[in-house]
Amino acid sequence: MQTEVMLMADVKLLGKAGEIVKVAPGYARNKLFPQGLAAPVTEASRRRLAKLEAQRAAERAARKAGAEALATKLTGLSVTVSAQVKEDGKSLYGSVKAADLLAPIEADRGVKLERSQLDLPDHLREVGQYDAKIDLGEGVAVPFKVWIVAENKPEA
Repeated sequence: MQTEVMLMADVKLLGKAGEIVKVAPGYARNKLFPQGLAAPVTEASRRRLAKLEAQRAAERAARKAGAEALATKLTGLSVTVSAQVKEDGKSLYGSVKAADLLAPIEADRGVKLERSQLDLPDHLREVGQYDAKIDLGEGVAVPFKVWIVAENKPEA
C-alpha cells in the first residue's frame, strides 16, 4: 500500500517540489514528514506550498538582481598575470589557475569572488590572451580576458 504525499522541496530520486508522488507509508512518516520534505495531500498543504514557492521566487529574483548588479561592475574586465617562462619564451613553468586570478580581480574591481565562479579554458600554460567567464549564478555570466605575459627576470 502506498501513500500520496506532496513534495515541499526537491527530493533526489523522488521528484521536484510541488509534485504529488506515491511513497511507502513508513518512508513518509519517518523521513519525509519529520524533515519537512513532504506533507499529506490536503488543501492546507497546497496553500503552504504556494506560499513557499512565492518566497523562493522572491529570493531567486533578489539573487538575480544582485548578480546583475555585480555583472555591471565586472563588465569589460581584463586581467594581466605575469608568469615565469621557459627558454622558448612561450611555455610557462606550471600553469595559471583560477586561484591565481582572484587577487588581481579583487584589486582591480574590488569584488571578492570564489574560485569556483571562474570558468577558464583548461590549463593556461602559454603566454597569450585567453577568453574566460565569471559565473555569478542565476544564469548571469560575465566574459573577461586573461592576459599572460612573461615575467621580467632580474639580471645577474
